[in-house]
Amino acid sequence: MCGIAGLFAKTVEIEQQLGRLIAEMMEQLADRGPDSAGLALYREPVSIGAKLSLLCSTDHVEWTELSRRMAADIGDAEVIVDHGQHAILRVATDADVARTWLSEHVVDIAVVGSGQSIELHKRVGRPEAMLADCGIRNLGATHGLGHTRMATESRVTTAGSHPFSTGEDLCLVHNGSLSNHNRLRRELQREGVSFATENDSEVAAGYLTWKLRDGATLDQALESALEDLDGFYTFAVGTRDGFAVLRDPIACKPAVMAETDGWVAIASEYRAIAQLPGASDAEVWEPEPARIYSWSHAAVPQ
Repeated sequence: MCGIAGLFAKTVEIEQQLGRLIAEMMEQLADRGPDSAGLALYREPVSIGAKLSLLCSTDHVEWTELSRRMAADIGDAEVIVDHGQHAILRVATDADVARTWLSEHVVDIAVVGSGQSIELHKRVGRPEAMLADCGIRNLGATHGLGHTRMATESRVTTAGSHPFSTGEDLCLVHNGSLSNHNRLRRELQREGVSFATENDSEVAAGYLTWKLRDGATLDQALESALEDLDGFYTFAVGTRDGFAVLRDPIACKPAVMAETDGWVAIASEYRAIAQLPGASDAEVWEPEPARIYSWSHAAVPQ
């Protein structure tokens, strides 16, 4: 099952509403994935340092105190989102430096996303509570990817929820199943890619990170994925500038896309897209098997 919701703004007007719009899309897909939900928003990029999306395995963290400790050791750090077990920090240093500091000073906090623009939210359960508690409807963003999960290949945990972010400003959501993820995981680990969960979707994200690290463009990495990833899938991949969509050559997992002058959207069901302004006049299509669809803000006039 699982539900994918993605929205790319082509105008400032849609950017200002994007949090609310993608929240409404995810709510339409809640029954496809009641186990957990997650959302990556690309918004308000920092010019220096990075944003860190953090997840704690305990009930509560004094995030402000943690940021003070970090600032004393590695430079300025500021809490910009605090939701108890989940927080987003802005740090003045490189994300890898902050990640290393966290691994050396705290044992129960994981970095689930990092980059200049990405803010990643995850929670066990249906999406409605996460969307409300995180105040998603009040946030603007250039684009976002959401996921509602029905777990079939690993445990129901917050860490195992989509999106998976394995590279700076990169995230992936997935509907389907990979058959060769265990072998591929071992190969990627030998290449220096690390994994935090048993989820096969994290392997797909790690694969793309590896390809991008070696100089491939996102489209080239997805072309390679058609050769190297066995199974059935619909992928939606976010980057700082935009997103891309790819279905496997059989394309048995549902997907629908639509585009207007104001936005581009992908969803597992059309009813999620029907919530969007101007949906009745949109160009609507089913993405073809093994074809890459991609959009970038560098190519969109503002």
